Amino acid sequence: MNKLDLLKTSLKMESEGLLKTANRLNEQTLEIVDIVDSCQGKIVFTGVGKSGHVGKKLAATFSSVGIPAIFVHSTEAFHGDFGMIQTQDIVFLLSNSGSTQEVLSMLPTLRKIGCITIAFTSKDQSSLADMCDYTLHYTYEKEADVLGLAPTTSSTTMLALGDSIAVVVSASRQFTKDDFHLFHPGGALGKQLEK
Repeated sequence: MNKLDLLKTSLKMESEGLLKTANRLNEQTLEIVDIVDSCQGKIVFTGVGKSGHVGKKLAATFSSVGIPAIFVHSTEAFHGDFGMIQTQDIVFLLSNSGSTQEVLSMLPTLRKIGCITIAFTSKDQSSLADMCDYTLHYTYEKEADVLGLAPTTSSTTMLALGDSIAVVVSASRQFTKDDFHLFHPGGALGKQLEK
């Protein structure tokens, strides 16, 4: 396969993951959207590796559209960062496999804190899904790299599903351009919204 064909194939595989996930959204997904919408605290994303990077971006997206959110690295939580999480918060635990030990290890302390926990995983039959209050499930056929190993389709799908929840909750809360400008006064977007 030449390089152009490989580029196209990779993009098609990732887009197929998005489409598969969109077609499997259900009442449980809507329940999670409603829980986020009614949250009286903040949304916390946690994970390690590529899922951790996705969590950082989702926390930034949620915050920028008026939904208070932070990222807590699953390992750093054990060295004081659990103090960032409060009872009224909702914690999304990101793990493609649903078996990431650093993420699973957080659950006993999160239970003591008393926050809502949501497994964010491609494996709805997994230790993480079993141990959390809710499961946000996405699906895909295979990773887009030639080895089928590197987090590509999985991380893209996780990110897009998380973004879609931010979009829906922001719309439900009637977040306006003026609100967006308040949080985004700088850069090209800030200039555009000054007009």
